[in-house]
Amino acid sequence: MATTKTASKTASKTASYDGFTEAERSAMKERAKELKVRGAKGPKVDPEIEVLAKLAEMDPSDRAIGEKIHAIIKANAPTLTAKTWYGMPAYARDGKVVCHFQPAAKFNTRYAMLGFSDQANLDDGAMWPAYYAITGITDADEKKLAALIQQAVA
Repeated sequence: MATTKTASKTASKTASYDGFTEAERSAMKERAKELKVRGAKGPKVDPEIEVLAKLAEMDPSDRAIGEKIHAIIKANAPTLTAKTWYGMPAYARDGKVVCHFQPAAKFNTRYAMLGFSDQANLDDGAMWPAYYAITGITDADEKKLAALIQQAVA
C-alpha cells in the first residue's frame, strides 16, 4: 500500500499540472516575478534593460528576429515602452501591452510570433490577424512590420 502511494505521488509530480506544460508554468512564474519586481519598493530595473537581457538570452535565430523587431518598434512607435511580459519582450502604452515577441524556443514551436493585444489599433472589419508567424525578416518584411506597428499605435 505504501508503495502505491509513493508511486502515485511521484507520477503526479512529473505529470502536467492542470493541463499546463512546463513551458507554460515557467512563463507564469516569470510573470509573477515581473509583477513582484515592478511592485517592490527600492531601486527598480529599467524595463528596457530587462528586454535587452531577454533578447540576449535567446537562441541565435530567435535573437536575430527579436532584435530586428525591437529596432523596428523603437523606430516606428517611440511612444511604446519596452518591458517583459511572461518573460517575453513586450511593448506597452500606458502600462498596457500593445504587442509582444514570442520566440520559437519559448514554447518549442517551429516559428517565432509577433502578437498584438486588443490595445492595438488593427481593427479591419469583423476579423483581422492578431498574431504573425515569423521565420526571418527581409527588407520587404521590415517595411510591412513598420507599417503594422505604426497602425497599431495610431
